[in-house]
Order: sequence, then structure tokens, then C-alpha cells
Amino acid sequence: MLYFWQKLTSTLVIIFICLLGLCFFPHNTFALTRQIEEAPQQFLTQSRHTLRDNQGNSWQVVFFQRAKNGEVKTVDLRLVAFPDVVTFKHPQPLKITFNQGKILFAEDKFAEQSPAPNVGEYDFMPIISQLSPTDYIELSLPDDLSLTIPAAIIVEWRSLSDL
Repeated sequence: MLYFWQKLTSTLVIIFICLLGLCFFPHNTFALTRQIEEAPQQFLTQSRHTLRDNQGNSWQVVFFQRAKNGEVKTVDLRLVAFPDVVTFKHPQPLKITFNQGKILFAEDKFAEQSPAPNVGEYDFMPIISQLSPTDYIELSLPDDLSLTIPAAIIVEWRSLSDL
């Protein structure tokens, strides 16, 4: 009987320590970040997140940059909805509202042709330097949808663009 109580106490102590670790140590949200060498000295670095808009629709949010010989050439944001959920109207800039109320617009990269109606891609080169680690932003999407990008993701994007 004593053996049973020792095992139970040990198990409870281990569970308690694990719960303390979860509560007191920050944990990261899952994101897929990767770097691909597309050509000699040309790298594509990207961050992928799946987020939900204000209506509960799931979106793939892909932030990426291309650098050649150590110089950043492009910084873009691609938004992908499930087919038949949203149709982007090209060319139309992306409205970005900061938590302080500032509004910026990102240029539509698919003004000529989009790979699919549910895909939008925007030039974030002039935007990224204006994002601070304490910002969250709201993206205004077609059909009165909006997508909030939390500050933790903004921090990740800034770190990728600083590479």
C-alpha cells in the first residue's frame, strides 16, 4: 500500500511541475518559418500562419522576403482563403489599420493576374519598417471581412526582415 501512495505522490508532483512550467514560462505559437536558397546567393525566407478572420474563416497568412547577395529585394504578404469563401478584387490595395488608428495601404502585387480568385498578395516593403513590436494590425479583406495579425506575429515578421 505504501508503494501505491509513493507512486501517486510522485506522479502528482510531476504533473504539478509540468503545469508550473506551462504557466510561468512563455511558449511560442506554432509557425512554419523557413529559408530556401532559390539560386546562388538568392534566398526566400518565409513565415506561415493559419489565422481566422472576424467571421471564423480560416486563412493562410504567408509573409516572405527575397534577398539576393545579402540585399532584400522584396517583402510581401500573401493571403489565401479557402476556395469559394472570398474573391479578391484585383487591383485593389490592402487596407492596414494599426492598433493606434493609423491606416496604411499595401499595393496589390496581383494587379495583372492572380493565381486564383481566393489569393491576394501585397507589397509589404514600405510597411514592415513602420510596424513596431507592440503593434497589432487589422487587415481589411473583401466582403467586409477583417483579419487581425497579433503583435507576436509582427515581431516574427520584423525579425525575418532584419536578417
